[in-house]
Amino acid sequence: MKTNRLYLTLFTTLFFFSATAQFRKYSNEFLNIGAGARGLAMGSAQVASVNDGTAGYWNPAGLVGVTDYPQLNLMHAEYFAGIGKYDYVGLALPTANKNRTIGITGLRFAVDDIMNTLFLVEPDGSLNYNNIQAFSSADYAFIFSFAQKLKETENKNVHFGVNAKVIHRSVGKFAKAWGFGLDAGLQILRNQWRFGVAARDITSTFNAWSFTFTEREKEVLYLTNNEIPVKSTELTAPRLVLGVGHEFKIGKKSSLLAEANFDVTFDGQRNTVISSDPVSVDPKLGLELNVNNVFFLRGGINNFQQALSDGDTVNQKKVWIYQPSAGAGFKISNVTVDYAFTNLANQSNPLFTHVFSLRLNLVGNKKDK
Repeated sequence: MKTNRLYLTLFTTLFFFSATAQFRKYSNEFLNIGAGARGLAMGSAQVASVNDGTAGYWNPAGLVGVTDYPQLNLMHAEYFAGIGKYDYVGLALPTANKNRTIGITGLRFAVDDIMNTLFLVEPDGSLNYNNIQAFSSADYAFIFSFAQKLKETENKNVHFGVNAKVIHRSVGKFAKAWGFGLDAGLQILRNQWRFGVAARDITSTFNAWSFTFTEREKEVLYLTNNEIPVKSTELTAPRLVLGVGHEFKIGKKSSLLAEANFDVTFDGQRNTVISSDPVSVDPKLGLELNVNNVFFLRGGINNFQQALSDGDTVNQKKVWIYQPSAGAGFKISNVTVDYAFTNLANQSNPLFTHVFSLRLNLVGNKKDK
């Protein structure tokens, strides 16, 4: 078999990096997937209203909503027919005075069992399948949060929170990266209105990459005309998420929450509703119907983009596409189970995923309020 055969499944994830530090438009993109089926079902519109343990991900200021007892949140999702696996765990720990909450969050997105076929072909051209080994490409994030009530009155509450996050990324034994960044968040609750701001990667989160190859691996890369990567650092540009929501009362025990978020990026022009260089704005919309604080129905849309109309190859007409989502949840005593039916593509080319998450209030024998 000719030496120009590509055995490079492994290296498609490696060559995003250069020898000098620079901003990457989609750096650490796994941190934008979401946390909790509630938020995913509402189109990721959470910055203004989130008030449970998932706030450590969406907006750390919302963690002060966890006041009486610790709260555990868990989620597992699989994408692309199970090829990509995403796991989330979050623990919120309120302090005794109920004015502060500490949060710990862990995230993992990985593609496991990738076949390394670098040495599939022997020097004599024969195939040796015993030389194939499996590896994983995995991204990890560990987020440590602190939230504080700044002001609390009958009609107005102001909450503030910060995140310190540690990032670890690995591609088998070939490439590893460590990174660090900070987030900050603010929520203002006034009567039935909710306002939120989340400033993410305010320190320009970085990933410092290092690569390890044996001499034999370097030789194969050289012979197949592939670049051998070297140490590099990539930076994630800051972004600002603005949110506003309103809760409409329906009778005595039900309500409808509507929220809009605006994801503002500063790393160059993107295919979004407001698209310019360097600032782009991507809106997200979400709804939640709360029935007696027991049953919930949710829906949302996000990721608005312009794309060529299907089948229109002559006029090159562009239309707006978006990603819809829907979901439900129910609460029994101290346990809440949420479900989201999310779309990774758009409304005309669906690629749906089922997501379940669990919220557990660790109250012992106490009854949930």
